[in-house]
Amino acid sequence: MASRYSIRMNLLPFGTLPAYKPRHFVPDAVDLGDWAQIAPLFDELERRATQAATAGDLETWLRDWSELSAALDEESSRRYIAMTCHTDNPDAENAYLHFLENVEPHLKTRQFALEKIHVTHPARAALAPERYHILDRDARNRVELFRPENVPLETEESRLCQQYQKLSGALTVTFQGREQTLVQMGRYLEEPDRPLRREAWELVAARRLREAEKFDDIFDQQLKLRARIAQNAGFANYRDHAFRRMGRFDYTPGDCERFHEAVEGEIMPIVRELHAERRRQLNLESLRPWDLAVDPLDRPPLKPFSDASQILTRTQRVFDRLDKELAREFQAMQDLKLLDLDNRKGKAPGGYQCTLAEARLPFIFMNAVGLQRDVETILHEAGHAFHAMAVRDEDLYAYRTAPIEFCEVASMSMELLGKEFWNEYYPSNGDGEDANRARRVHLEGVVGVFPWIATVDAFQHWLYTHPGHSRQDRCDAWTALMNRFGGEVDWSGLENIRAHLWHRQLHIFIHPFYYIEYGIAQIGALQVWANAKRDKTKSLADYKGSLALGGSRSLPELFKAAGCAFEFSAQTIRPLARLLRDELAKAKAETRGVK
Repeated sequence: MASRYSIRMNLLPFGTLPAYKPRHFVPDAVDLGDWAQIAPLFDELERRATQAATAGDLETWLRDWSELSAALDEESSRRYIAMTCHTDNPDAENAYLHFLENVEPHLKTRQFALEKIHVTHPARAALAPERYHILDRDARNRVELFRPENVPLETEESRLCQQYQKLSGALTVTFQGREQTLVQMGRYLEEPDRPLRREAWELVAARRLREAEKFDDIFDQQLKLRARIAQNAGFANYRDHAFRRMGRFDYTPGDCERFHEAVEGEIMPIVRELHAERRRQLNLESLRPWDLAVDPLDRPPLKPFSDASQILTRTQRVFDRLDKELAREFQAMQDLKLLDLDNRKGKAPGGYQCTLAEARLPFIFMNAVGLQRDVETILHEAGHAFHAMAVRDEDLYAYRTAPIEFCEVASMSMELLGKEFWNEYYPSNGDGEDANRARRVHLEGVVGVFPWIATVDAFQHWLYTHPGHSRQDRCDAWTALMNRFGGEVDWSGLENIRAHLWHRQLHIFIHPFYYIEYGIAQIGALQVWANAKRDKTKSLADYKGSLALGGSRSLPELFKAAGCAFEFSAQTIRPLARLLRDELAKAKAETRGVK
């Protein structure tokens, strides 16, 4: 019998889905939300490990362990999906928290025990090194890091992350006579009416600022927990612990600092040029925060679709034209209801792709409200989804996920490759002006995201290497970085809002140190795009081939398979900055009515 904390099927858009391959080890009837039923499966794996005498025996054991891991991962994902789709539903919240508090702590301990068995198993040396090198490396790393005393601390950390999501997801404002989410308010920042934009921006900023103490309370608790977690594992600070925990074997904090310097030297000149051009086109004395999303030529906001069904139809057409194989996969996702795209009250903010590890299928979550950035989001998350589908035949659970730095190459490349066909989102505009305008907006976004990534990443380095800092110290550090990477935007009179702007960046709260990956991946994606300009067929083949490797190769090897260099200093960024500047000029020239 399922426990009272099982997920009701009506909370999930896709309902039940069969496993990609029939189970051989995990019973079909087991309740994966009940630890009493899960524990015997770990007992059995530990017992069988002692009987695995040959490399073949150990490989069978690894496959059964993978099957159990995938089943538990999917159970966790289903509960997370239900909770984020329905943050105001107590059943969804309770089911998620039940798994978080009553299953995951046991899982960490028992998974560690199996990893320790694997790392020290006498038959491991007989496994083919080219197949198992990455698996062994990652397992050794986790074994070395694991501390049982950190398990309850990590559970409490996850609870605080959920509190942040709940607080953020509940924020609304009343504007133009109706209650609207902060995501929905984003559409007004594209309106030509400047007083309207300012009113909308200030209303949202003030709403966030009213919760500043709550956000800081959550983060202060997270800081203390993370410091204890690092100390328990023998690290001087949480940054160094996080780099090891995240398996950053191929780059260091020093490399991240070189990335920040490269962005400052190679990208910020383009940012300042774009800001100056925008200020001139808008005929303003100074550029204010509410002037960054509006069309600088006073054209109405781009409207690529009106509702979730329309964005699906039009995105399908993009993939139909880009690549037939990818098009079939996106259609399959629609058929299986593996997308929840519309924005609504009670839905968590943001967007993500979550893999259902046993079905080996992707699920896309986002908050579409009819903006051009929604087009970029659906293509981005579709790239992640194609990555998940590319590794469906991989039986080792650990290899069905790549390092995040490469996962984001999959998604960001899809934005760049797909934008060639953005006229599908603007079919009524036969001359392609809106599509060209959208491409320029996207490229401006690519330029603009580099300094934001550098700001968020540098801020996280500061946070965890300055123990005992005050909330005011935090504000000052953030402000200094905004001065370094903020471009030509005038924040006078808005200093307090600016100093707390980091509260909106969920990664700082929920995924500490997960943000530099976007910068590294954007460099990779720009290289994929540059390659496609020279040879589209080969570039797409390399792209799909690299996705199929999953996590079975190192980051430099994965980048190489995609036709990219794994290097992110000024030497690599400089030619990509030239490409961006040239393509921005081209998009501008192809758009009519340029002032």
